[in-house]
Amino acid sequence: MTTRRFSLLIIILLLIGCKSKNTNKIMMIEKEMQFSVPREKVWNLLTNPAITKEYMFGCEVISDWKVGNPILWKGQTEDGREIIYIKGNIIEVIDGRKVTFTMFDPNMKLEDIPENYLNLTYELKEMDNKTILKLTQGNFASVADGEKRYKKSLKGWEMIIPIMQQIAEK
Repeated sequence: MTTRRFSLLIIILLLIGCKSKNTNKIMMIEKEMQFSVPREKVWNLLTNPAITKEYMFGCEVISDWKVGNPILWKGQTEDGREIIYIKGNIIEVIDGRKVTFTMFDPNMKLEDIPENYLNLTYELKEMDNKTILKLTQGNFASVADGEKRYKKSLKGWEMIIPIMQQIAEK
């Protein structure tokens, strides 16, 4: 009887220990916004380098929007040098409806390894000549400097979302 209780206690402790080791935090940014324009116009807002430059801190998005191919966010420094602010690869594309890509800032002085890349998804749904854009970015809890990167990204989205809406609805 004592051996049985001891074995049961060991099993319970192991299960508790395993569970506590597997408590990965999830730190995602999820934003949803409505545009009073058709889906095609919002897709153009997200994928046209001349337009992204207007709202994404002067950065042009460069990609052929094909799965497996690169995506770059290029801009200029204050002294006029061209710089890549974000790089990644396209993971999924449903033309005009959804795109997911990896993203990494090569200027952060973090190791350029897959574990430090985040995913960003734009998903568009059209209803009654209006478009809902849902963006999902993360998981910040699984990357180096995740909390700092989460706060910086959240602040950035809060600044640019209203600008995106103004540009799309011109």
